[in-house]
Amino acid sequence: MAVKDRDRFSTATRLRLLGEQTAARVYRSQTKRQARRSRLTGRAALLALVLCTLIVALAYPMRQYVSQRAEIADQQRQQERARKRVEQLRDLKARWQDDAYAKQQIRRRLHYVMPGETGYVVIDPGAAKQSRADLRAAHRPWYANVWDGVDKSDASDQ
Repeated sequence: MAVKDRDRFSTATRLRLLGEQTAARVYRSQTKRQARRSRLTGRAALLALVLCTLIVALAYPMRQYVSQRAEIADQQRQQERARKRVEQLRDLKARWQDDAYAKQQIRRRLHYVMPGETGYVVIDPGAAKQSRADLRAAHRPWYANVWDGVDKSDASDQ
């Protein structure tokens, strides 16, 4: 037992124990650092790089795809409007081919009267107060517009 006690208090034994304790502390701190570092491995970094590259590579084609789909939808709406307009024009053409409708429109728009009828033009009292320049060509009979054109051409010659 004396050898053990003497060995326990020897400098070499104390240095060896101190070295073992220090080594244990160093290894413990290294394993903690490794545990912290092991969260982001080289594989994870490579995977993140590949994902970012794919996102960047696919961003422009996806933007183009979305814009083209919107353009296709817009063209389909325009096509539907054009189809409805063509249908309206076909109906109007069919109406104009009917003689009764054509006579009705001629009488209304050109102020024609049938033989034996008397044509009247009713003047609105409020319209008399308006100046001649305020009258719009669309609200007047066609012959008034023609006569105004003749008057303007005569006035420009003088």
